[in-house]
Amino acid sequence: MNTSPHRTPTTTAATLSALIAAGLVLSACGAQESGEGPDSGAAPAPATVEDPLVATYDGGVYVVDGTTLEVAEDIPLDGFNRLNPAGDDRHVLVSTSTGFRVLDAAAPELTGGEFDGAEPGHVVRHAGRTVLFADGTGEVTSFDPQELGGGLPETETFTSPEPHHGVAIELENGELVVTEGDEETRDTVVALGPDREEIARNEDCPGVHGEATAQGEAVVIGCEDGVLVYRDGEFAKADSPTEYGRIGNQAGSDTSPIVLGDYKQDADAELERPEQVSLIDTETGDLELVDLGTSYTFRSLARGPEGEALVLGTDGRIHVIDPEEAEVVDTVDVTGEWEEPLEWQEPRPAIFVRGATAYVTDPGTRELSVIDLATREVTETATLPEAPNELSGVVAG
Repeated sequence: MNTSPHRTPTTTAATLSALIAAGLVLSACGAQESGEGPDSGAAPAPATVEDPLVATYDGGVYVVDGTTLEVAEDIPLDGFNRLNPAGDDRHVLVSTSTGFRVLDAAAPELTGGEFDGAEPGHVVRHAGRTVLFADGTGEVTSFDPQELGGGLPETETFTSPEPHHGVAIELENGELVVTEGDEETRDTVVALGPDREEIARNEDCPGVHGEATAQGEAVVIGCEDGVLVYRDGEFAKADSPTEYGRIGNQAGSDTSPIVLGDYKQDADAELERPEQVSLIDTETGDLELVDLGTSYTFRSLARGPEGEALVLGTDGRIHVIDPEEAEVVDTVDVTGEWEEPLEWQEPRPAIFVRGATAYVTDPGTRELSVIDLATREVTETATLPEAPNELSGVVAG
């Protein structure tokens, strides 16, 4: 899940009509071949890196061996770049200024493959499909990540009515849940069937941002006043307990019906440093807040193997939350205290979870730490050559 704290202005009820919605452009009803990159059809290079981790830094990307924590490859790459698992056991998508570039982290090498996309945004993996959203065009690109090894795979594309900072997810039955909006406002989420006919629509989600999926394939979309929950062809609204209660970043788990979200209450803040997180029960519609006693950022949310909610606080600790009880049950000391920078692109500690292991970076010390979530202990720490910014890795499925 690729998220960022983009500014979202408070909106009035500016929505698109159902007639316009019915005219959404489906670029391909069935799978069509994508534009082919230079590596298309080429056999993948031999895998030499085990359980790859990937971290960006100012000027490039590190591929780190997950078993030794040694830097296996330092790939120069200018600009502010973002990372997301591609959905198989060897690739990571690198969002650059021109699109989503394919990094073979197991090789390790940045391939010639790229999914073109103006202002590449969210990447969502679910039910064996990976879905990309290009903010600059409103185009949604969906593909099977298992086909990445031989070059760019066949894709299905869909375009929303207007470019906007959006997100989309493809469900197991082929339905597509996608946001609508424009450069000024975003308040609509639409569910489309496998043939991309409209199933359901909700226009009551101001500042729509972010996505997570819970147990039972319930989809949660964040709003400035709560969340929308989509399940079985219908939308339901879970309202924030405060007048302004923005939930823009979420983390779900297949083993829990409860989604972890951030929670911001000050619509006028230049940078709000929240100390509460939200828990959204997708079965009951209840939304509860949990006090952490410390702030956190959009790179702080994760889920453990048992569905536990994990929040990396600015106090340097991972706060372990029992989502059923809505309370912090344990903490793990990882880094020193830190403060969120004013600019969201600036480095700050980040957490990435794969299986029963959490990985945490600290740009202040350049350290990468490994945490066993079963014992809740730091088992290993390595120092990277440069301060890391984003952190990700390969995650199949």
